[in-house]
Formats: sequence, structure tokens, C-alpha cells
Amino acid sequence: MGSKRFISIDPEGVSTQNWLYVVVEAETGICYLQQYGGTACRQGHVEGFLVPLFSAGEMNALAELFEKDFGGAGTWNHTWPDDKANKLREIVGAIRYWTSDEVSDEPHALRLDESRWGDVDEAWVPVITPDGPGVLLWFNSD
Repeated sequence: MGSKRFISIDPEGVSTQNWLYVVVEAETGICYLQQYGGTACRQGHVEGFLVPLFSAGEMNALAELFEKDFGGAGTWNHTWPDDKANKLREIVGAIRYWTSDEVSDEPHALRLDESRWGDVDEAWVPVITPDGPGVLLWFNSD
């Protein structure tokens, strides 16, 4: 595949706060750019395909965990207390990812990709989907 295309997700930071996506990692030539990490304002990109998700309760729970419990300043390479790590596992596991085998559509739970725990941050959470590894993205609080 030739050169890659880069697409900024909410480049001006003015979209509604009601979006939740997972980018499933794949060689597509399309990279999604995301500001993450709360006020740390980290910049990341992930190549793959974007899957819109909707899970209002879990979006609120993610905001509470990262913005309130961790103060909105990011958690990259943070040592997570067991109760907060378990809370993140629970939130991620409650998010439904719909996939199709061309016969039927089925919801599946996402799983936190604990092999990439050091990359976990506000609005940037490595996950496992039925279609492979990905990154869970949402509106960054800064």
C-alpha cells in the first residue's frame, strides 16, 4: 500500500461529547489521529478501521474514572491501584461491539488489552475486539 492518510478525530475539539469509537488495528493506509491524556494533551495515531460504538453509561463511567478519579491529567505509565484497574476492566467489558459474519449481527464485549497496560490513558485505551486488537477512543476532557 502507498502513502498513508491521516484523519484527525475532532481536530478543533468542538464536537459533541457523545462519541465513542474503537479503531481496529489493520493495514488500511488510514491512520486516525487523536488527542488524549486529558490536560497532558498527548497526540497519538492508530492505523486501521473505525467502528462507531454507543454506550452512554460507559461513556459517563469513563469520564468519571479519568476526569474525576484521576483528575483529568492523564494516566500514561501510571501505576493503577487494583480498584481502579478493576473498574476500567468492568467499564470496557460492558461496551458492546457489534460485528457481522454476513449472516447475523451479534454484540460482543470488548476486553481491555492488558498486554498494553502502559499505554492506557484518558481517551486512549487498548482493547481486544472480535476483529482483533484496537484502541478505544472518546472525547478528551482537556
